Amino acid sequence: MLYRKMPKNGDKLSILGFGCMRLPTKADGSIDEERATKQVRYAIDHGVNYVDTAWPYHMGASEPFVGRALADGYRKKVKLATKLPSWLIEKREDMDMFLNAQLEKLQTDHIDYYLVHALVGELWDTVEKLGVTEFLTKAKADGRIRNAGFSFHGAAADFNRIVDAYDWDFCQIQYNYLDEKNQAGTAGLEYAASKGLGVIIMEPLRGGNLTKTVPSAVQDIWDEASTKRTPAEWALRWIWNHPEVTVVLSGMNEETQIEENLRVAGEAYPGSLTEAELQLVKRVEQKYRELMKVGCTGCQYCMPCPSGVNIPLCFEHYNNLTLANNPDGEKFMYAARLGGAVALGTPEFASLCVQCGQCAEKCPQHIEIPVVLESVVQELEGPGFEERVAMAKQMFKQT
Repeated sequence: MLYRKMPKNGDKLSILGFGCMRLPTKADGSIDEERATKQVRYAIDHGVNYVDTAWPYHMGASEPFVGRALADGYRKKVKLATKLPSWLIEKREDMDMFLNAQLEKLQTDHIDYYLVHALVGELWDTVEKLGVTEFLTKAKADGRIRNAGFSFHGAAADFNRIVDAYDWDFCQIQYNYLDEKNQAGTAGLEYAASKGLGVIIMEPLRGGNLTKTVPSAVQDIWDEASTKRTPAEWALRWIWNHPEVTVVLSGMNEETQIEENLRVAGEAYPGSLTEAELQLVKRVEQKYRELMKVGCTGCQYCMPCPSGVNIPLCFEHYNNLTLANNPDGEKFMYAARLGGAVALGTPEFASLCVQCGQCAEKCPQHIEIPVVLESVVQELEGPGFEERVAMAKQMFKQT
């Protein structure tokens, strides 16, 4: 495992962090705690020392799980990160209420890295007026948190002013080879680093969209490389190639993913990619832009939908119409997974959307979700849809 120093405090952090937003789940959607605990502890035993969670992850179940997973001495082996749910703050007292509840959920007396969660410009203005900087300073002084930071999902124009608004220790941004100019982007990464902030990276694989279903046109480009690597390794190495990056979070939920990520995290030095390799990644980025329909990362901030639409899953299949090069198969899987043939049996189609707009307000990617859902209906719920639903239910033995 390679380590990089947090600039302001000198902490040596593993370049690979364990993100607890996409833990393995059971058929009913709950965390598969036995398996997830083994995964988290295995990663820690092999050098990972940064574990990240948040109040809303797994519909509130992630923090309590992490508290249990870090029992038996594992809490002392890691730097623990969680986040203040900024969108739920209505008054200054709420901040202490959430932090104290999180300390209890996580079974700890302090949070090593505490973030103001999912900031955009307007939300920052709101929590700043409510006293969030005073709260952070007080929480650091009384020992409940050790380092103060923020995670960002806003427009580039707001990023620098938030960096400059407080004596932050670190920040967390979405960054991958498709997001060099999106949100904070490369300019934000470099600006934060120039101000002495450690930079934690989220969504390195764009919610798995860079690895789940690799289009043949993209794979053909990867295959040109003299050094053969998986799409996940290429994506991670591209980020770690930047010396400004401190930690990359991975939402690992398969044992093979953990093994691969651990291996790469022992080799990926900054500046280690050649110019030819960087140009190869650039070509892959350009090809993806030609193919993708919607920039959803699957973060689930838009969920739950009051009308029952499984928005991330709808968008996954919508993108896969072109990414997977199998439109008929995707239409069938959409009918099966969203129609209730698989899992809980409750329909979650895009056509259930009533255009309330609540999802669009919550989306970190600023996707006009109701508008895109209309396109999902047109392309995935067209002729033959009811027949595909019936066939899927028969296949999965549901009546």
